[in-house]
Amino acid sequence: MATLDPRPDLADPDDEEIDLSDLRWDDSIVLVVFWILAFVVFLQFFTRYVLNSSLGWTEEIARYLLIGVTFIGCVMATRKDSHIAVEVFYRWMPRPVRKILQYTVDAVCCGFYAYMAWITARLAQRTNGLMVSIDIPKAFVYWIVAVCFMAMTVYALITLWRHVSTGTSRLIDPDRPAETAPSME
Repeated sequence: MATLDPRPDLADPDDEEIDLSDLRWDDSIVLVVFWILAFVVFLQFFTRYVLNSSLGWTEEIARYLLIGVTFIGCVMATRKDSHIAVEVFYRWMPRPVRKILQYTVDAVCCGFYAYMAWITARLAQRTNGLMVSIDIPKAFVYWIVAVCFMAMTVYALITLWRHVSTGTSRLIDPDRPAETAPSME
């Protein structure tokens, strides 16, 4: 016998299907680094509080893995055009002004990402030291950040091109359905 839901307007959010259609191959990189980070943090916790003898390298590696997760995640957010934005200003402005603002923000993001890629690459070239607990150059971490900024620059340029060529975006036309994110496949 079927039971009727007394409040059908209140759907359980766990019942909704998860849409993974916008995931790309490069999104798996952040997932792998995240799970390595989770393992290292668990190992650090286990050795420190259960075995009462902490592994010295886990704290430093966890710090660098967190940096990697952050910047690789930023690449994913840039590809999906899902960085935060102050949308309230866009809602109160006429459409031509929203277009100009969107193109300006996109261009500034491209410039910022490119400049930061250049700065972090220079920093990586100048860094000669090794990590404290393991013999890996610190420059390796800076190169990962530089590569992430380069990827963000490429994705931001693709997003700028898409916004200019279509004349719309989620901020220019907030009521229009979102378009698919750019891909480098």
